[in-house]
Amino acid sequence: MPNTPSRVELSPLTLADQDEFCSLVRASAELHSATMQLPATAEAFQDWMRRFEDGTNRGYVIRVQETGTAAGMVNINSIIRGRYQGASLGYAAFAPSAGRGYMTEGLTVALRHAFEDLRLHRLEANIQPSNKASLALVERLGFRYEGLSPAYLYINGAWRDHERWAVTAPSPWTPDPSLPEV
Repeated sequence: MPNTPSRVELSPLTLADQDEFCSLVRASAELHSATMQLPATAEAFQDWMRRFEDGTNRGYVIRVQETGTAAGMVNINSIIRGRYQGASLGYAAFAPSAGRGYMTEGLTVALRHAFEDLRLHRLEANIQPSNKASLALVERLGFRYEGLSPAYLYINGAWRDHERWAVTAPSPWTPDPSLPEV
């Protein structure tokens, strides 16, 4: 992953982000209604933030460096160590900033963080087949298609099929100390 300058930065998601995050989720409802559910109220946000408490899930805001505005969010979910050294990736653009390339840059920074700082070896993104923008995004970032997972996630009252895409750490890679030597 080249270390090119980026217009965005990755900031850990905190309770202080609640009002801005929820406001942007509400403004983006049409963009995400069929594909994901993000917290749009203070209570839902506080409940959602509990998932990050034990470190197996990490939440970040993708911020435009010039303005500090949140352009999107990314989660590194279900981090598994040992022989797997992987996680799943969840992400969403916020409507006011969508279509400007911020998510491509933000996910590039997130991948670098996952592989270099968290020392993960594999990241998966599971995307509904109708979400053409997200499919194009992971393809641009070098993810490879691995198959279809029928009835994979329960979203908006129904089990939804998802395409499974994955990317592995570039070489050379420094493994996490939890990786067994043999």
